[in-house]
Amino acid sequence: METSVSVRVSILSVLALSAAIPARSQALPDGKGKQLVQMACTRCHGVDKFTVERHTHDDWAEEVDVMLRYGAPLDKGQAAQVTDYLTKSFPGKPKPRGVVVAGPVEAVIKEWAVATPGARPHDPAVAPDGAIWYTGQANGTLGRLDPVTGRVKEYPLKKLEQTTKFLPYGVGPHGLIADKDGNIWFTAQLAGFVGKLDPKTGEQVQYRMPDPAARDPHTPIFDQKGTLWFTLQMADMVGRILPSTGEVKVVHVPTADSQPYGIKISSQGEPWFVELTGRRVGKIDPATFDIHEYVLPNAGSMPRRIALTADDTVWYSDYGRGYLGRLDPRTSEVTEWATPSGAGPDSQPYAITAVGNTVWYVESGVSPNMLVRFDPATEKFQSWPIPSGGGVVRHMVAAPDGTLWLACSGVDRIARVEVQPAMKQDAR
Repeated sequence: METSVSVRVSILSVLALSAAIPARSQALPDGKGKQLVQMACTRCHGVDKFTVERHTHDDWAEEVDVMLRYGAPLDKGQAAQVTDYLTKSFPGKPKPRGVVVAGPVEAVIKEWAVATPGARPHDPAVAPDGAIWYTGQANGTLGRLDPVTGRVKEYPLKKLEQTTKFLPYGVGPHGLIADKDGNIWFTAQLAGFVGKLDPKTGEQVQYRMPDPAARDPHTPIFDQKGTLWFTLQMADMVGRILPSTGEVKVVHVPTADSQPYGIKISSQGEPWFVELTGRRVGKIDPATFDIHEYVLPNAGSMPRRIALTADDTVWYSDYGRGYLGRLDPRTSEVTEWATPSGAGPDSQPYAITAVGNTVWYVESGVSPNMLVRFDPATEKFQSWPIPSGGGVVRHMVAAPDGTLWLACSGVDRIARVEVQPAMKQDAR
C-alpha cells in the first residue's frame, strides 16, 4: 500500500488561496529573485506552493505568466527573474510522453480557439441550444462557442460591488453549468460568489455566501429538481442554492483540510463529491444535508474529479497516484486501475466523465495530454493524444448525444470528441 506521493499542484487551484489564506513563514532558498517571490507570490501562496511543485524553466515561465494575468505586481524583467529563481531553486524534469493504447473505438477530436488568447478556459458546459460555454478564468469572462458556425463570443463578468483587497485578481470564474432556460451559472473562485448570466439580456446576478469563511466556490451542478449544488474547495465546504428564492446554504464537510473538488448528481438526486486532499468521497443527503464520507484505501490518493456511470457507480481520477478509481456505493468496495501511460503519479489523471457505463478521462501530466477510454465490462483502456497538446485538461462533460467536450486550458482551446456508433451505443 502506498503511503505518500509527490505531486505538482496546478497554480489555478492554488490561486484560490488568495481569498484569505496568509503566507506561511517558511524560508525560501537564497538567490537572486527571492525578494521578488516574497513580495509578489507569498502574499497569496504559502512557500509550500513552490517546494511541492517542481518544473522545467518553460513550465515555471508559464506559471509566472498566469500569475501576471491575475495581477501579480511584476514587470517583464522581474517576471523573468522570478522564473529563473524558481527554476534554479525548484527544478523539475520534462513531462513524460503520452502513450497511445489501441482499441475498438475510433474517436475524432476537433478543436476551436477561444475568443481571447490567454483566457485559459477552465471548465466547459453544454447549453440546451447546443452551444458550448467555457469559463475564461484568467480574463474574467464566460465564452460561448457555436459549434455549427465556429463563432465565439465572450461575456465579461462583473466584479464584486464591494471593494476587497483581493479585487485586483478579478472574478476568477472556475466552473459553470447551464440551467433548463439557458442561463449560465458559474462559480467566481477568486471573488467568492456564485453568479448567473442571462445570455439573452446580459444581466448578471451574484449570489453571495452567507458565511465569511465560505471562500473559493469551485464546481457547480444541478440536480433533477433544479437545485444548484457546489463545492467550496479551500473552505472545506459544500453549498446549495435554491434558484426560485435565491437562498444560499453552506456546510462544512466532516474532514478538515479536505478540499472538496468535483461533484456529480446520482439518478436518485444525491450529490456525490470528491475531496482532493482529504482522500475521501462524500455523499450529501439533499434533505438533511448530512454528509457521509468514504475513505479511500491508499494514503497518497488525491481524487480530483468524479463521474457517475448509468448504474450510479462512482468513478474518480486519482491525480496524486495516477489511477482510475471505482467506488461501489452499494458495498463501499474500492477498485483501482493504474492509468495506461505508465507514468505513475506524473500522469496526473484529471478531467473525467461517463457516457452510459463507459468512463472517459484525461491524463493531464503527460505531453501531449491523453484522452483515455475505460470499458468497465472488459477492464480495457484505449487512448488518444489531444492534437493541441491539451495544456492540462481540467474538466470535460458529455453532451446528450454522447459527444465529449473538453476545456484545453493551457493552449486556449475547446475540444470536441466524436466517437463511432459503437461507442454511442453505450449511452442507451
